[in-house]
Amino acid sequence: MITVALLNWRSPEHYDHTGDQPCVICTKPTPLRSDRGKPVHKVCAEDWIDRHTATEDDQ
Repeated sequence: MITVALLNWRSPEHYDHTGDQPCVICTKPTPLRSDRGKPVHKVCAEDWIDRHTATEDDQ
């Protein structure tokens, strides 16, 4: 079974009305912000989590 990260970014804190900044992963402009305030697309963050999360097979 494959687990895929799905982030819930419905909260208004994830949108920065002051303007786009380069995504820390793909460098394309985005108004979205991570929980830590970093500019990042939701799909980029989900992909990063999927690639950097240890699974049972990694043991």
